[in-house]
Amino acid sequence: MNSFTYTSATAVDTAVRDKSTNSKSAFVAGGTNLLDLMKENVEKPTHLIGLNKLPLTAIEDNPEGGLRLGALATNADTAWHPEVEKRYPLLSQTILAGATAQLRNMATNGGNLLQRTRCYYFYDTSTPCNKREPGSGCSALQGYNRIHAILGTSPQCIATHPSDMAVALAALEATVRVSGPHGERTIAFDDFHRLPGDQPERDNTLETGELITALDMPAKGFEKNFTYLKLRDRTSYAFAVVSVAVGLELEGNTIKEARIALGGVAHKPWRDMAVEETLRGQSATEDNFRQAATAIMHNAQGYGYNNFKIELGKRAIVRALKQATEMDQPLDANAYLNSNP
Repeated sequence: MNSFTYTSATAVDTAVRDKSTNSKSAFVAGGTNLLDLMKENVEKPTHLIGLNKLPLTAIEDNPEGGLRLGALATNADTAWHPEVEKRYPLLSQTILAGATAQLRNMATNGGNLLQRTRCYYFYDTSTPCNKREPGSGCSALQGYNRIHAILGTSPQCIATHPSDMAVALAALEATVRVSGPHGERTIAFDDFHRLPGDQPERDNTLETGELITALDMPAKGFEKNFTYLKLRDRTSYAFAVVSVAVGLELEGNTIKEARIALGGVAHKPWRDMAVEETLRGQSATEDNFRQAATAIMHNAQGYGYNNFKIELGKRAIVRALKQATEMDQPLDANAYLNSNP
C-alpha cells in the first residue's frame, strides 16, 4: 500500500474544502471497498479524509412525507430501522441480500452508492482497463466476461455496478443529497450513476469535492407489493449475476403502477420506464410480464461468456413480478437465492 496522510473531518464544509483542495484525496467512512482497492494498488490516494465524526447518521422524516437516510448510517442500521422496514420493505430486503452481516455493520449508505465495479480486469493492474486507466483498453470485451454487462455498454467498458441497495433505490426513485464547493444540490437517483460511454472512469455525476450527505426517500414505498430477487453463484458474500427489484401498485388484478429495476446487467441500476408505462392498466398476468421482460431485454447484447444473462434476465423479471403480485415470499433475504428462475 502507498503512503498517505489522514485527517478526521468534524464538519461537512471542512471535509468538502479539504477534498476540493487536494485532487489526490479521497473520503473514507466504512472503507469496505476503498481499502481493498488501495491494497490492490487500484486506488492510490495520497490523503484520506475520515468522515465518521460527521453528524450524518440520522434516519428521520423528510418534508416530502418520506424518510431521509443519513449518508453515514450503516447499511445494517438502515435495513433494520423500524420505519424503513415498515415503509420501504423493498429497501430493507435488498440491503439484507447484499454482502455479509459484518460488512453491513461497517458499510454506509453513501459509500454503498460509490462502491466500484468488481470486474476482474479492473482489479488486475497487469491488464488494460479503461475504467482504471483511461485509454488503455477493455480486457473484458474479448476476455472472460461472465459477470459483465449486457445493457447500456460501450466499446470502452462492459463493467457492471455491484450494489444491491442501489437497485432498490432506483426502483423507489430516491433522491441523492450532496454538498460541494458550490453549495448543496439534489440528484435524481436515475441521474446519479452513469453509463460508461467514452468516460468509463466516471461512475457517477458527482462533481469534484462533492460529498453525499443523505438519501431522500419519497412518500410512496410500495410496501404492499414488492420483491427483490437476487440470483448469484452462492448464497452469501456474492454479487448478483442478475437481480430485479420490483414495486407494484395494484387495484385488484390491475396494475396502476410498476417499477422494475435490474442489477448485475449494466454500469448502473437499469430501468426502462417506457416498458413500465406499458404495464399501467394491464392485468397482472404472466403473459403481460413476459412481454414486459422481452421488451426490457430487447437491446441486450452478450459478449460470449455472459450470453446466458439475456434469458436469465427475462426469467428473473417475470418471476420477480409474479412474486410481487402474489406477495408469497417471506421477508427472508435468502429465501429465493440460487433458485431456478
